[in-house]
Order: sequence, then structure tokens, then C-alpha cells
Amino acid sequence: MTLWTGFGLLPARARAQSFDVLNEVALCYNAAATWYEAAAGNGRTLQSLEWQPFGREYGWETYLPMTQQEIGTRCGAATPAFAAALAAFQARYGLQADGRFGPATFEVLKGIWQERRPFVMARVRGECPAYPERQSLEEFDWREETIQRPGRMGQPVAIAAYRRMVRDARAEVPELAANPNLLTVYSTYRHPDIDGVRCEDEANCDGLRRASCSAHRTGWAFDINVGEAPGYGIASTNAYNRLVQSRGPAYRWLVRNAARYGFVNYIYEPWHWEYVGPEASYAP
Repeated sequence: MTLWTGFGLLPARARAQSFDVLNEVALCYNAAATWYEAAAGNGRTLQSLEWQPFGREYGWETYLPMTQQEIGTRCGAATPAFAAALAAFQARYGLQADGRFGPATFEVLKGIWQERRPFVMARVRGECPAYPERQSLEEFDWREETIQRPGRMGQPVAIAAYRRMVRDARAEVPELAANPNLLTVYSTYRHPDIDGVRCEDEANCDGLRRASCSAHRTGWAFDINVGEAPGYGIASTNAYNRLVQSRGPAYRWLVRNAARYGFVNYIYEPWHWEYVGPEASYAP
């Protein structure tokens, strides 16, 4: 059965989905007129904000999915409902509740996200989490690795959670089921000596942080393939590459669902996820 809608002739299932979209759009714009000016401002700065969240960047769309998740809305940045939800968040944390995204609001968001990473909290205390003995780790199946490289390892509990997460993501999102390379891993457990060699031989020290104490030393951190911009690598920190990743189905699904499986994201790297379930240990 098909019916004419504003979207043309659609089968019943697609028609229902279209109505869901229309209802969501209506809800996103069904907010007090108070927030229309803030919404317009957010729409302008989404691509043009000049700021330095980690380094010099233009626009804040890369951080939109995590922001939406945190403030409890799926409405777009330029909608009044997003501005209203952001204002409620700002009020809870003692910020100016104007509904406008800016550096001050982001600093609070970043602090919240970083505090959910036990690895970061250990580093704040001046501790470097211990690295496990290899015999306590488990190997990924070679088909779970982006280039099918054998020998990737991680904490068994974290690998089990990762597998449940990927299974469910592919069951729920057709684009992920159609592209089996998405959600594979490409960096997992790394012994500290390996990072030290990379630092020395490749000048790949990440400000010496990686060489001295990386989250990957714990076996709880996985770099997960969330796609890439054409011409860039899956781990490129180029601003455009990270923006493309943040728009993709893999990252967006993870932002909305990964916490249910015990994983949290390092906001600067859409691919970097850490297991923080009750079994995880980040002791020195």
C-alpha cells in the first residue's frame, strides 16, 4: 500500500518514518520565541566560530553529537529546542543561561566528559595506570581489525562488551551492517615500550604524553573505525576529517549508545573509546 505524502509516493513503513521526522522537526521548533534568536546565533557559529578547544578551529559541529547527547536533545543546533535544552544545561552549571554555544559552555562539557574517563582522573592525580601482563589479555579475531591484522589485544571484559556493542549497532543501523569495516578496531593494547620506540623513531610522541603514559597501555582503550574523509586517514586529527567522522552513522550511534556497554569517548578523537565498566581498573 502506498499513499501520497509531502515526500511523494511512499510505502507504509517509509511513510511512518517520514511522519516521525515531521514530528521531530515540529518539536524542535515548538519552543518559546525566547529561544529563536539564540537558535539563529548557534546556526551561524556552527561553522564559523573561531576558537581553540584543543587547537585553533573554526565551527563546533564536530562536537554537536556529544553536546546533543549531554543536554538531552536530538534537535539541530539552529533550532529553538536545542537552545532551550542548552540553556537548561547552562543554568544547572552556573553559566549564563542564554542558550548559545560558546567556549565557556564547552569547557564545562569537556570537563564532564573528561571526568568520566578514569584514565584521565588517574593522570590528574599524577598516577599512570599499570599495564597488564600479556597473558591476561585476549586477542581480537583478525576479522575485527580494520586491515585484518592479527594480534590485536585487549582486556577480555572490554572485548566482550565491544562485541556486544558492534553486534547491536549493525543490527540497528543498515549503513553499519552494509559496511563491515566500520566499527572494526585498529589500535588497542600497546605496551609502553612500543610507544617509546614510536616516539624515538617516528617523532610520534603526541607531546610526549603517548610515550610516557597512554590509555592504550591499559588494554581498556580501543581505537574504533568510524570512517574518514576522502584523502585522510582514519586516525587523522585534521579538523575536516574529524568533522566528517562526527557526521557519520558509526560515531553518531556510538555517542548515543556506547555508554550502555561501558564505553566513553575522548571528545577530540571520534575514534578513541575507553571501557569504564565496573570491572575496569586504572590503578597505578
